[in-house]
Amino acid sequence: MTIDEMRKRKRELGYTNEMIAEKTGIPIGTVQKIFSGETVSPRYSTLMALEELFDPDDTMVAEDSLAWRIDDDREYTLDDYYALPDNIRAELIDGKLYYLSAPSVTHQRVLGEIFSQIFYFVKSNKGKCEVFFSPIDVHLDLDNKTMVQPDIVIICDPKKTEEGKRVEGAPDLAIEVLSPSTSKRDATTKLRKYKNAGVKEYWMVDPDEKTVYTYDFTQDKISMSIFSFKDPIPVSLYDGKCVVDLSELA
Repeated sequence: MTIDEMRKRKRELGYTNEMIAEKTGIPIGTVQKIFSGETVSPRYSTLMALEELFDPDDTMVAEDSLAWRIDDDREYTLDDYYALPDNIRAELIDGKLYYLSAPSVTHQRVLGEIFSQIFYFVKSNKGKCEVFFSPIDVHLDLDNKTMVQPDIVIICDPKKTEEGKRVEGAPDLAIEVLSPSTSKRDATTKLRKYKNAGVKEYWMVDPDEKTVYTYDFTQDKISMSIFSFKDPIPVSLYDGKCVVDLSELA
């Protein structure tokens, strides 16, 4: 992680130099010099301490200018999830809270393209399914320990949305647009969670590599396909009749 990336995370988290010094054990004077630009080549051990604090997967978030900490050793519930400050976006997975940072312009551009094409297909064919985009709560396991926010979901069972506040149960299709802070979790933990919860189809979209990984969970053996943004990408849920075209973003 570069110093510029750390400065960005410092702003996102609302950390002061004093808070950084307290959390890392780095002298306050050293912290001030690094983030003011006076020190351009910090010692390796100092960089490692800062990187550990500012890693995108870290669970430190901020409420206004005060640090709000998610305790890794604690098991959280839906009550904790709904008690989060309004300026904090997070997901609850198996009792652990994960901070969600604001998506990039590229992320939103890809997300909007995929959503609009699938939404238009469903509407024009008068389909019974509904298409939603994040932020939307998905009560994936119907338990007290998990609430996720996929980037796009397709819901074909109206009972799952009749409450009107959140999706109750597994979507038919879940799509995640990868970002540096979520890619590892999307490719491991959430892939497993979606499969086990009964999601029929899962997409992971990598805007940097311009690649889409699709998983069909309806077969006895998981079927995985890889597409570039230049390829027509079929939605298995609709037997390939719905095809997403991302060639303009390739």
